[in-house]
Amino acid sequence: MAQFGPLIETEWLAAHLGDPRLRVLDASWYLPAMDRDAREEHAAARIPGATYFDIDAVADQSSDLPHMLPGAEAFGKAVGEMGIGNDSRVVVYDAMGAFSAPRVWWMFHAFGHDDVAVLNGGLHKWQAEGRPLTSEGDQAAPTVFQAALREKLVRSVDEIVANLASGEDQVADVRGAGRFDGSEPEVRPGLRSGHIPGSVNIPFERMTDPTTRAFLAPAQLRQVIQDAGLDLGRPIVTSCGSGVTACVVALGLELIGFQDYAIYDGSWTEWGGRTDLPIAP
Repeated sequence: MAQFGPLIETEWLAAHLGDPRLRVLDASWYLPAMDRDAREEHAAARIPGATYFDIDAVADQSSDLPHMLPGAEAFGKAVGEMGIGNDSRVVVYDAMGAFSAPRVWWMFHAFGHDDVAVLNGGLHKWQAEGRPLTSEGDQAAPTVFQAALREKLVRSVDEIVANLASGEDQVADVRGAGRFDGSEPEVRPGLRSGHIPGSVNIPFERMTDPTTRAFLAPAQLRQVIQDAGLDLGRPIVTSCGSGVTACVVALGLELIGFQDYAIYDGSWTEWGGRTDLPIAP
C-alpha cells in the first residue's frame, strides 16, 4: 500500500478493512461535562478491527497537564503494543466526527509517521451510511515502532512567551468565541478567562460540515482560515483548551497544503492556569 493521507473517506476504509498493514484506531475522547465514556462506547460498537487509543494514557504521565505529548520512547512502546509498526498504515477516527482523532493523527505525524490519516466524518458518518460495527475484540500482535520527535511541530509555553515579543508565529486559538473573549466560562475549573495576547480566534468547528462532520473542501478551508485573519505566508501555532481540538485546525491547514504549523501542547489549560502569564480579554 502506497503512502496516503492525511484524510481518507469511509468508502476507502470499507474497501480496505482486513488489509494486513492497516491498523484502525478509535481515538474518541470527551470532556467531563459531556458525560460520555469513550471506552465503554468503543467496547459496545466500533469499526471492525479498531483498537482504542486513549490520549490520556499515551501521554506524559509526569505532567500535571492533561494528555501532554509523551516522549518518543514511551509513544513507540505504546503504539507498538497496539500492533502498529513503522510500516503500518494507520486510520484514526472518533465518534464525534472531527474532535479528538486529529490529535492522534498529529501525534503520529510528530513522531515521524506520515502513513496516517483521519477518517473523514468519523464514526458519525460511518454509522449514518449504515456501515458495519462490531463489539468483538480484534487486537493485533505487538510489534516494534521506532519514534523520533519532529520538534518543529510542537511549541512549549516558553516558546509562546518568547513569541509575544518576536511575533514570529501567528497564534490561532480554536476555542469558541465566548471562551476566547472571556464572555463564557472555561470548561475546566480554576482557569482564567481570555486569550493569549495577539492570538486570533478560529473555532475548530468551522473546519467541518455541521451535518456530515466531514472536513470542508480545500478552497472552503482556505477561505475560513484567511477570513480569521491568518496569513498563510507565515508560521501558525494552534492552541485550544488542552491541545486536542487545536489539531483539528492543524489538519485543516495540512489539507490546504500548508505545513508550517505547530501545536501549543499545554494550550489554555497551561496558560490560563498560571497567574504569571499575560492574558487579553
